Amino acid sequence: MPRYCFLLRVRPDRLEEYRARHAAVWPEMLAALRDTGWRNYSLHLAPDGLLVGYVEADDLDAARAAMAATEVDARWQTSMAPYFADARMQVLDEVFHLEDQLTALEDRR
Repeated sequence: MPRYCFLLRVRPDRLEEYRARHAAVWPEMLAALRDTGWRNYSLHLAPDGLLVGYVEADDLDAARAAMAATEVDARWQTSMAPYFADARMQVLDEVFHLEDQLTALEDRR
């Protein structure tokens, strides 16, 4: 399963509100994420507003497109827009994964 890590930035003056919104995400949003292929999805927030996301998906671009086609995502994105100075997701390249390297070692034996 491909793994993806991404960065966003939450406005520092909205951090507590952002945390509160994610403590109780709408049930229909949770279902849409699951149904469009988002797995093992988590968000981590630094005190300065740096938001680090992790998700597993067969194809992140396809999962994002499927979410964008849902009505609930449109509502969620509109409601969340004020929390971000820049809502462009920066996807990072994975350079190390412990289990992959351990598996490679085992395969060579």
